[in-house]
Amino acid sequence: MKKILSILTITLLLASCGGDKESQSIESIIEKGDLETIKTKREEIKKEITALNAQITELDKVLKKNDSSKNKTLVTTLVLKDTLFNHFIEVQGNVETKQNVVIYPEFQGTLNKVYVTEGQRVTKGQSLASIDDGGLTNQLAQLESQASLTKTTYERQKRLWDQKIGSEIQYLQAKTQYESSENMVKQMKSQLAKTVVRAPFSGIIDQVITDQGTVVAPGQPIFRIVNLTDMFVTSEIPESYLATVTPGKKVEVMLPVLGKAITSKVRQTGNYINPANRSFTIEVDVPNKDGQVKPNLTARLSINDYTAENAILIPLSVINENSEGDQYVYTAFAKADTPDKTIAKRQIIKTGKTQGDYIEVLEGLKSGDHLIVEGARSVKDNQEIKVKTY
Repeated sequence: MKKILSILTITLLLASCGGDKESQSIESIIEKGDLETIKTKREEIKKEITALNAQITELDKVLKKNDSSKNKTLVTTLVLKDTLFNHFIEVQGNVETKQNVVIYPEFQGTLNKVYVTEGQRVTKGQSLASIDDGGLTNQLAQLESQASLTKTTYERQKRLWDQKIGSEIQYLQAKTQYESSENMVKQMKSQLAKTVVRAPFSGIIDQVITDQGTVVAPGQPIFRIVNLTDMFVTSEIPESYLATVTPGKKVEVMLPVLGKAITSKVRQTGNYINPANRSFTIEVDVPNKDGQVKPNLTARLSINDYTAENAILIPLSVINENSEGDQYVYTAFAKADTPDKTIAKRQIIKTGKTQGDYIEVLEGLKSGDHLIVEGARSVKDNQEIKVKTY
């Protein structure tokens, strides 16, 4: 180092002392206009410049060798901390309701009267329409009259039999006729009840399909009734998530058409794996207080299938892989014997689930480690580094 300072000092003294003299000499040479003298002076100056450049090169080599700060790679580190990690899977779904049915008649005849209109709220069991009974009412009246007569005959025959009057066969015949008449009345009433179309559950008449006065028959639709209070989303989940997507798991439901996000839970998972696509079905409750959610709306589901309370998360961009397939990162490490020096240390890691730009580290890193983020691709194992922490 003393040698370097001596060379610099001599060079500066020569430059300061001879500068004016050389300047005057060059001016006088130029004034004389002697071309040979000018060329000779030019060659002398070129040799001096070459010698000075050689000295500068030697000085640079010594400075580079002794100035260790220029050999250090500047890196940025991230101090790792335990973090709550929630992993979500994204799937598409469809809004449904189990109370969305088309009502069909059970009796053939003319649709005499329609009592409801589209959009009308109805209650379970309410009459929606009536069909011409084709004379069943009159037949019922006759059967009831006959049943009344057989009942009277049976009661009188029973009293006689209780008094040991008459034969047993007369008593049994009266009893059989009475019971047969009662059954015929019940059957006719059941048949007549089919001429009235009733609401199977409370809801809204979404559509009146068949107009009043039309001849209807079983299998021909008359109304569509919908109940929007019990709405849910169904979706198919790959079988690989069978153990992690279970009832009670948190779900974020996004309805893009409505611009609405709802927090819900998985209420049911299917017990059957579809062999065609190796998936199972789930149901997710969707509250619908304002009635905006309609059947067959498209939904996006974010299902929380995995949670770790004390997870170590690192950016995906810092992970490298060696020829053996092991994943590794670099951490900044200060040696105990030389605390003023920081080196890059290669750490083999085992990773878990990914969420966005981050991945969970299961093994190889711990809370408090200084992970090299910027410059991670430029360092080598045990290389001395300069650290900027954020």
